[in-house]
Amino acid sequence: VQLQASGGGLVQPGGSLRLSCAASGSIFSVNAMGWYRQAPGKQRELVSTITRYHMTNYSDSVKGRFTISRDNAKNTVYLQMNSLKPEDTAVYYCNSKIIRHRFAREQDYWGQGTQVTVSS
Repeated sequence: VQLQASGGGLVQPGGSLRLSCAASGSIFSVNAMGWYRQAPGKQRELVSTITRYHMTNYSDSVKGRFTISRDNAKNTVYLQMNSLKPEDTAVYYCNSKIIRHRFAREQDYWGQGTQVTVSS
């Protein structure tokens, strides 16, 4: 199983970016998906999660600015980031809880990380 993230980059304060993360490989079911981020010198923190049934959760720092969504048919999660601030600068990691076959346990998988830099 692989998670491939894309969409990071450099953006000015107030700008927008959209991150994508697709899960591929031997997959029976993709349960919760989400995004985490890690800024230099800080611990990795939760940004947002979404269940298979589209129930969402956001950290207080991004609520109202970021929107998470997913396409179950494509095993893909998206993060639309608006009104970006310099403090949103971090490496963003996608996470998926995946069951590889019918009788397997759910396991955590992580993408490779994509850099988001908010700067003028």
